[in-house]
Amino acid sequence: MTMPRLLIISFSTITADARLLKQITRLRQDFEVHTLGYGEKPAGVAEHLRIPDDLPIWRYDRIAVVLRRFRQAYWSNGAIAAAADALRGSDWDLVLANDVDAVGLALAQRSVHGVHADLHEYAPRQKEDVWKWRLFVAPFVRWMCRTFVVRADSVTTVGQGIADEYERVYGFRPGVVTNAAPYARLDPQPTSAPIKLVHSGAALRDRNILAIVDAVEATSADVELALYLTPNDPGFLQEVRDRAGASRRVTLHEPVPYAELSRTLNSHDVGVHLLPPVNFNNTWALPNKFFDYVQARLGVIIGPSPEMSRVLHERGFGAVTEGFTAADLTRLLDGLDVEQVERWKQAANAAAQDLSGEMQAEGWARALQALLSRGDARSGA
Repeated sequence: MTMPRLLIISFSTITADARLLKQITRLRQDFEVHTLGYGEKPAGVAEHLRIPDDLPIWRYDRIAVVLRRFRQAYWSNGAIAAAADALRGSDWDLVLANDVDAVGLALAQRSVHGVHADLHEYAPRQKEDVWKWRLFVAPFVRWMCRTFVVRADSVTTVGQGIADEYERVYGFRPGVVTNAAPYARLDPQPTSAPIKLVHSGAALRDRNILAIVDAVEATSADVELALYLTPNDPGFLQEVRDRAGASRRVTLHEPVPYAELSRTLNSHDVGVHLLPPVNFNNTWALPNKFFDYVQARLGVIIGPSPEMSRVLHERGFGAVTEGFTAADLTRLLDGLDVEQVERWKQAANAAAQDLSGEMQAEGWARALQALLSRGDARSGA
């Protein structure tokens, strides 16, 4: 029996996009998957249409955006124009648009059963802490939401708080598919003394990494901190390197490939993440690293971010600080002991299957199967 033909559109390098790779892995079980995006052909797809690397999606016509000629700005974008040319004359059973920029193009395709939009964050407030973005770009993003996204046949996003905001502002209710990490067949390791804290991810100033360092330096608890940071901001990374070099409690390691991350983290005890609510998406974040720590069978300490706190309290694998400062974390660490961490690690182990990427990916499969079952026809946008 011939599988339905699914086109996945993403203006990202798909082979380096963890969310897209999880989509492809699950959906190729039910569909003949074709992709359009940057970079090389992802494993397991029938065909990949490559957007030229010298046509980044962010390069919209500035004058058109400032003058609020949004339709002109959208369709004159080099990446979108190249993608439209590559897709000319094609027919699909379903189209899946990854994030807001892809939805208009997806709606313009001939798709028998419609378009599913997967929104990675709350796009209209993505960089609201940057005044230029808030003033000039946000109106364009809001236009894409009310012009394109509201017309998608189904929608998913990464967390419940973000889904609620899309419904409140635009009237559609997305399903939720979190950025959960793939299931790792690991066991909790015995908790050490000193207790091994760890933070992994991007070396960015707004990730509050130095506050974690300050807290570890200040606490009376017997702890040490390992950092695995990617060089997103080389200047800031050097600051962290200098701080770690002057500390007997903090060690900065080289980043490890994502495929090795769970096993690397597994040798530690507690993952720590204090994400300040500097914008809407940070406030409602439910990030990859939160799930990475669970798959590594670690306890987890976070700031009072509502989405992370909800999951953590439901599953009991960690603790929440009162605020996002070094002092808040220090107060929590001062009471930390090995027995408590052991309980957290066992709770993470119990939750790992349910919170895995494989379980979450079923949300995409259900949404697309619902569109196939509904059998709605559409042509053009």
